[in-house]
Amino acid sequence: MYLSQCVNRAAQINPNGFATIFGERKFTWTEFKDRIARLAQGLKGLGVETEDRVAILSMNSDRYLEYFFSVPWAGGMVVPVNIRLAPPEILFTLNDSETKVLVIDDTFAAMLPALKGKMETVTHIVFAGDGETPEGCINYEDLIKNNEPAADAERQGDDIAGLFYTGGTTGRSKGVMLTHTNLLTNTLNIIPASQIDEEVTYLHAAPMFHLADCASTFAITLAGGTHSFIPKFDPEDTLKTLVADKVTNCLLVPTMINMLINFPGIEKYDLSNFKRIMYGASPMPEAVLLKAMELLPNCLFSQGYGMTETAPLITFLEPKFHTMDGPYAGRLKSAGRAGVATELKIADENDNEVPRGEVGEVLARGPNVMKGYWKMEELTKETLRGGWMHTGDMAYMDEDGFIYIVDRSKDMIISGGENVYSTETENAIYQHSDVMECAVIGIPHKDWGEMVHAVVVLHEGKKLTEDELKKHCAELIAGYKCPRSISFQDEPLPVSGAGKILKTELRKPFWDSKGKGVN
Repeated sequence: MYLSQCVNRAAQINPNGFATIFGERKFTWTEFKDRIARLAQGLKGLGVETEDRVAILSMNSDRYLEYFFSVPWAGGMVVPVNIRLAPPEILFTLNDSETKVLVIDDTFAAMLPALKGKMETVTHIVFAGDGETPEGCINYEDLIKNNEPAADAERQGDDIAGLFYTGGTTGRSKGVMLTHTNLLTNTLNIIPASQIDEEVTYLHAAPMFHLADCASTFAITLAGGTHSFIPKFDPEDTLKTLVADKVTNCLLVPTMINMLINFPGIEKYDLSNFKRIMYGASPMPEAVLLKAMELLPNCLFSQGYGMTETAPLITFLEPKFHTMDGPYAGRLKSAGRAGVATELKIADENDNEVPRGEVGEVLARGPNVMKGYWKMEELTKETLRGGWMHTGDMAYMDEDGFIYIVDRSKDMIISGGENVYSTETENAIYQHSDVMECAVIGIPHKDWGEMVHAVVVLHEGKKLTEDELKKHCAELIAGYKCPRSISFQDEPLPVSGAGKILKTELRKPFWDSKGKGVN
């Protein structure tokens, strides 16, 4: 199994179909294959050899997709860099991965002075933007124009395809080593689950550095479908592109779906071609999902649950279970069942499987599970002990194999000896019609250890008191799960580059003086 199979098949079964649409720039699959082969030769001319790392720091674009395939075509390993990182964090990624070539676009060219002289192994910088090429950089299109197509290196199987760095929101960022088999296994999981074929047009609205979106990068390519791009998620830009490019499929994280369905005038856009939304990467509040299903009745919804270390899909909740009525009702709160190439179990602290309905840690194994963490052998052994990927997610499984994520183990709040899973409290808060966004965290309490605290953003023009929201929650969940304190703010909640709410940032004002994150 190797990633180049995706491009070879697409060019074979849909040679004249559009591979990429980025504004007015369009390429067929025949042209796409030629471009990545020429770019691969250009990278080799810059000294990229087998297993060398080539990083990219860029917004979404057609060139980002070309990067994903030209690097392994040249024999190298991709290193997609989180676009929300500060210069010191970017330098850590580049230096830790020992990157040889860095690809940047217009947005990040301005960051080059902050990186200059501090990149320990980078020998060349390729400019993949549309503006003037910065001094000392090599023009991306020149690399394609001035080189003949390279022969495919055919790296495959357990060869590492790329290093995908985790967010680093707690502790140091870790480079996840994903092999060609890992990524292709995920692709073969996604295609049948999402019914992807050459007639699909997929919009890259979520950031392309993240495995949530990247899961479709290889799947759409293998199926010979069409990739559409916007530089970054913006509700209006997303809606306009959905219409202009006749997009059929898209992945959006829950915060993006929430912003989209609350965008003024969404009903004015012709979304008749838009057929399927896949969501994942963070918990989906049920109230947000139900509103989205109501506003987009012609769209099928599906959920993928997983993580970078599993390339990323672990479970899948099909569209038929997104219903409140009939024989398939009752599964909407679940994360679905194991993917076809994945085995999972819910286990206690000794890795023993717990009875159905009992909360434990999600463990997964299969050919989609990472090779390990880059230069972190002990952590790899610990995380993959017993042959199982230890996810750190807490969940329970019902009698039919559906799993219900209750929280990240690190987000669980222990208040007065009771375990409070923040997602349960958040789901209750989201059911209030005045609430736009919320996040629930544990804050220090001298008697209970931790106290349930909610940070809430209201819809514009709405007013809601702390007592009113507490009363609303008390009608839906047990008293110990209700927020004991609530803070309201006007600005949106802080999010990562992948669109996940950064609870670590929300916790800081309460925990920094403690010097630790538990009480």
